[in-house]
Amino acid sequence: MSTLSPLGPNTPRIALIGECMIELQQRADGSLQQSFGGDTLNTAVYLSRAMEDKAQVDYVTALGDDSFSDAMCQVWTSEGIGLDLVQRLPGRLPGLYCIQTDAAGERRFLYWRNEAAVRDCFTTPAAAPILAALPDYDVLYFSGITLAVLGALGREKLIDTLIEARQRDARIVFDNNYRPRLWVSQEEARAAYRSVLPHVDIALLTVDDEQALFHFADCDAVFEAYAQIGTPEVVLKRGAEPCLIMAEGERFEVPAHKVEKVVDTTAAGDSFSAAYLASRLMGGSPAEAAEAGHSLASRVIQVAGALIPK
Repeated sequence: MSTLSPLGPNTPRIALIGECMIELQQRADGSLQQSFGGDTLNTAVYLSRAMEDKAQVDYVTALGDDSFSDAMCQVWTSEGIGLDLVQRLPGRLPGLYCIQTDAAGERRFLYWRNEAAVRDCFTTPAAAPILAALPDYDVLYFSGITLAVLGALGREKLIDTLIEARQRDARIVFDNNYRPRLWVSQEEARAAYRSVLPHVDIALLTVDDEQALFHFADCDAVFEAYAQIGTPEVVLKRGAEPCLIMAEGERFEVPAHKVEKVVDTTAAGDSFSAAYLASRLMGGSPAEAAEAGHSLASRVIQVAGALIPK
């Protein structure tokens, strides 16, 4: 499988699979500001903004039939994100999380998501036509959080979809986003990741998550592991440190942008991934894509919450 091709004469169709939750941002005075967020949804929004009319960006998830789910769909529509692959499950609710941020801009998350509708995203009767439609997309994007919330049966259906999509020359993009609290055990998470990684074309990895899940000694060990898997393009995100890239037979680094004051690191990696993918789709090299990723992430971390104003 070759690396991502730049835009051709047709508008590429991109489907991002995952969970959006109700977000509560705790302020210094203890009050809460409500919005919406989730790793793949954050990426979908920033990708839609970057691509504008150059791509069709659709989100794949399951929501409830409540007012919060209605509001989510309204926000996504306003961001140019397609809703054709969004299920609305009667009597269900989306998940919820609260962000608490310390003086250094680092955040702590509190989650309420065990009964979230997304857990049945690929197991309902209504999921069948959605799963059948996904292999016709040009790019499928998902994350480690997607793997966790889909559950074992949902992951099996996802893998079948990835295999068929690649056979039709789709590109598969994966952000590792490992969250231990979402898994029964580390062994379960490792098995799930290993089951999907052979089908990935671009791996957008946070080094800390790779080390936490697989106990890699260093970045060289990460690259060696993904080279053995055969992943064509690997990006190691390292926060304020330069990101490291293995692509097209080369390894190199791209410096991050310095920020004087970090307000909130929420969605830093998600926005990086969005700008990276947008640049690659529009013909940018991996180095140019990483520069675009750093540029957007540096702006995102200077604003509270996952999604900065347009």
